[in-house]
Amino acid sequence: MGIPALPASGVAASLPGLWVLRHYQRAWLGRDVAAGLVLTAILVPAGMGYAEAAGLPPITGLYATVAPLVAYAVFGPSRIMVLGPDSALAAMIAAAVVSRSGGDPARAIALASLLAVFTGAISIAAGIARAGFVTDLLSKPVRVGYMNGIALTVLVAQAPKLLGFSVSAPDVVDGVIGLVRGLFEGRFKVPAAAIGGACLAFIVGSRAIAPRVPGVLVAVVGATIAVTALGLGGRIAVVGAVPRGVPLPALPSVHLTDVGELLVAAMGIALVSFADTSVLSRTFAARHRYRVDPNRELIGLGVANVAAGVFGGFPISSSSSRTPVAESAGSRTQLTGVVGAVAIVVLLVAAPWLVQNLPTAALAAVVISAALRLFDLGSIAVFYRVRRSDLVLSLVAFLAVAAFGVLSGVAIAVVVSLLDFVRRAWRPHDAILGRAAGVKGYHDIRRYPDARQIPGLVLFRWDAPLFFANADRFRERIIDTVDDAPAPIRWVVVAAEPITDVDTTAAEALEELDRELEERGVELAFAEMKDPVKDRLERYGVGKKIGRAFFFPTVGVAVKAYLERTGVEWADWEGGSPSPPAEMPPAGGGP
Repeated sequence: MGIPALPASGVAASLPGLWVLRHYQRAWLGRDVAAGLVLTAILVPAGMGYAEAAGLPPITGLYATVAPLVAYAVFGPSRIMVLGPDSALAAMIAAAVVSRSGGDPARAIALASLLAVFTGAISIAAGIARAGFVTDLLSKPVRVGYMNGIALTVLVAQAPKLLGFSVSAPDVVDGVIGLVRGLFEGRFKVPAAAIGGACLAFIVGSRAIAPRVPGVLVAVVGATIAVTALGLGGRIAVVGAVPRGVPLPALPSVHLTDVGELLVAAMGIALVSFADTSVLSRTFAARHRYRVDPNRELIGLGVANVAAGVFGGFPISSSSSRTPVAESAGSRTQLTGVVGAVAIVVLLVAAPWLVQNLPTAALAAVVISAALRLFDLGSIAVFYRVRRSDLVLSLVAFLAVAAFGVLSGVAIAVVVSLLDFVRRAWRPHDAILGRAAGVKGYHDIRRYPDARQIPGLVLFRWDAPLFFANADRFRERIIDTVDDAPAPIRWVVVAAEPITDVDTTAAEALEELDRELEERGVELAFAEMKDPVKDRLERYGVGKKIGRAFFFPTVGVAVKAYLERTGVEWADWEGGSPSPPAEMPPAGGGP
């Protein structure tokens, strides 16, 4: 027996972890504990690696892992979701923090912590406001584009560290220039490059050949042992001494002048974080047959970010690499994350020296291996094959992130998504309908060239809502159709089922259209208009001006009324009688 669905309200709805605990089964305990211990082996190197990628001390990656896991276990609705530092956010955090810190690690930590608090507060507020739908603003092509851009940004930023030197660059172009310059100047260190290259090769190779082998853990342990045995700690960059224990919760202190820019950065990070988390959450919920409310997911993600901030961490997200690890290890509930968090605390309290000689080149290998998995070239190929406009959108988002930095790139990606929606709705598909032999209903005469049109009648279908951006085009298309018709037109019937909304600008356009058609001796009518849209036209006063008698439930009824009122003779079926059948087949548009 599984866990019942979360109630819609009450304490359990606000604290999903307590609901799971109330229905917890003893048989799950062994699996959750084992999965938590396995997960710890990935959490430690990944957390430290992503902290390094964000321009922060590696230890902060563990602080940003422990607190969010515990917070999400209580407030998060997804039962096996793993939250923590993520490669998709590393570049965004670095862009918001590194340049403002002035090279001071303490200031960088304070800025990153406040950024996490702001990110969490924005997510919580959005969840309370039931704004879980916001991620729908990012279309898949744009998501793929900016994720590819982020992957390239992370790759370029980490490549120098893999080779034993560092480059300070705000974007991909400067990063590539810095990388090439460092290579030509001989700044790379052979021992670091050898260790980093070996770690990267082992992680990628084990993932392809033996996916069940914890390649990340083996690589970083092996690298640490190699540095210790060969005495390389003084020749290449290592994590160094790690403070024992975990920090006490506290609000970070920063300059007031930093707040505005951090808030802007937090908005972008919150959007990206929730976009990734919502997709992963829905995926695993469907796989394990339970439902997740996106608004509760926002709140859970927000509380986890606030927890990361007050414990000296930085903004976090869901993990598309560590969550599958937990699942494959047998995780059943959020207890897996709690076990992982406790194990990391034990490490920090009892044996922090274990990670002292961990080389940063190995951490760079961990991040680069994750960044390689962010690239989605398969979707790019699909866009190219199926819809070239989606390919263009994806490339625009990719280039925006690569050329202008992650924060600006994400903002451009959101704007591009919205503009693409307006573009598609601005020039939607429309069709003149006719009766095709052997097919029920009325269909696009461009798809059915042999379809017959009823004399004097235009059946016009508009496949989009009517709003300010397309209202004039709608009006012009109908007027042009009437004016260009080879014979006089007496009625225009709009097959209005696809029209899901009409705004005030479009209502004025309909009034103007009705006047222009009336001047030409043409009646305007509608068929299959949805009741909410019809009610809106009534409030606008358009319904009364057009006449309620010219709103028909189906296209077939509209055709029948036209034939009866005009006396036009029409054989609806080939070889049939001139009069229309009593029951018209349902109207519809051809493919």
